[in-house]
Amino acid sequence: MTLVLWDDSMLGYNLGDHPLDPVRLELTVALARDLGVLDRPGVTVEKPVPATDAELLTVHTAEYLDATKQASANPRFTGFGFGSSDNPVFPRMHEASALVCGATRRAAEAVWNGETKRAVNVAGGLHHAMPGYASGFCVYNDPAVAIKRLLELGAERVAYVDIDVHHGDGVQEVFWSDPRVLTISLHESPMVLFPGTGWPAETGGDGAEGSAVNVALPPGTGDAGWLRAFHAVVPGLLRAFRPQVLFTQCGADAHRLDPLAHLQLTVDGQRAAYLALRDLAEEVADGRWVATGGGGYALVEAVPRAWTHLLAVATGDPVDPSTATPDSWREFARGKFPDRDIPTSMTDGSGARYEPWQPGGEGSTDRAIAATRAAVFPLHGLDPHDPRD
Repeated sequence: MTLVLWDDSMLGYNLGDHPLDPVRLELTVALARDLGVLDRPGVTVEKPVPATDAELLTVHTAEYLDATKQASANPRFTGFGFGSSDNPVFPRMHEASALVCGATRRAAEAVWNGETKRAVNVAGGLHHAMPGYASGFCVYNDPAVAIKRLLELGAERVAYVDIDVHHGDGVQEVFWSDPRVLTISLHESPMVLFPGTGWPAETGGDGAEGSAVNVALPPGTGDAGWLRAFHAVVPGLLRAFRPQVLFTQCGADAHRLDPLAHLQLTVDGQRAAYLALRDLAEEVADGRWVATGGGGYALVEAVPRAWTHLLAVATGDPVDPSTATPDSWREFARGKFPDRDIPTSMTDGSGARYEPWQPGGEGSTDRAIAATRAAVFPLHGLDPHDPRD
């Protein structure tokens, strides 16, 4: 059973002439539909409803909600992070942002209540929003709102794994001192990329030491290095933490064609990550998995294929990488981007292979892995030098 939260009204989160173009969602859903992913047995596509003010206030301040509502009706509004090129105001901004939050919150509720085993909101993953201000294209922090709901419902351990190319700073901030929530973020080094946080030494607040985990990867890291880092850090920590729900933010902007960052993943590497996350949810959380989208700015070249792979992994059998993109989808995509090359298959031609991490590696990726393991593994009773942990 898989619940997919989607309706065309989700395209209303539209910042205008901006990298975060909702066409990436439109193309994703179209590709998933044309490949039959959303018509599989056991898949329910549900229209979401907006989060209420009370639900948003579990994470955000009342002053910020009021400001967001004011900004939604005033294009000249500034303050609270609004009015910048990153976070321009747009009509019905509060309503559109609340809808994204409502979708992810509903996904979390459905998984916790046993209505479904897995739930996906590709429009979600707005992980930079802070309790009191907008940041990094994000108005309301839907992962944090959803995780707060899981805690309200009685969850005692929730793991959040963020594979966006940017550090999941907003979610880390919200749960910095909450030992019930383990936040793990794999991202490009904050030395070179927004938001400038996410160092290995950021490990959680007083009483929650080890609850924040950060893998800061060097620019140029590709499938082999990224997957080595993932498998050297994430499985051991999840097995030690034993979450009741696995929540993942699956930003597609680590792709090699993404214009805003410098990692070099392929859709094949991203597909491998989704498979690993699904398997870990089965192993450590009885299959309970909530997945969202996130960043991703190669609007036709990467995001639709990556998130269609995510939807396929969450709803059943993965799509074979050699699968051709349907002619109907290529025609639709060409209508949106007549001057770009439209992908003709679901692969970038990578085998997504990697060598497991071993201590003592001299490469920059291995040093990043070692730094994270040294900072946080002992806090979970794990040996940072033992590759079996």
